[in-house]
Amino acid sequence: MTETLPPLEQLTLRMIAMPRDTNPGGDIFGGWLISLMDLAGGTVAIHHSNGRVVLAAIDRMSFLRPVFVGDEVSCYAHIIKTGTTSMQVSVEAWVRRPKDGDTHKVTEGHFTFVAIDDVRKPRKFQKH
Repeated sequence: MTETLPPLEQLTLRMIAMPRDTNPGGDIFGGWLISLMDLAGGTVAIHHSNGRVVLAAIDRMSFLRPVFVGDEVSCYAHIIKTGTTSMQVSVEAWVRRPKDGDTHKVTEGHFTFVAIDDVRKPRKFQKH
């Protein structure tokens, strides 16, 4: 049974939570989840800026529910604000539980990425 439906934005990344990704308490480590969200947000930012980007900040990060070994973790991302060299990307992580198929939003955050050039300096990008 589905609690609520994931966002309508395009799915950006999907992974299975594995035992190696757990914290000492046996739940999935929050840092692992943040790294997935960074990858998902970065993918959207790269395509939007037509080139390399770096993560500059994470705002409004909220952990809503735990992630367990075996959960299918899906990240959904979309751009919410752009500047001259930077953009803010909203990223939500959802899980589908393997035993019952229930889906739950587990975390959300706003990630700011900066477009950079070949010498790692901020560069302007054309907004889409």
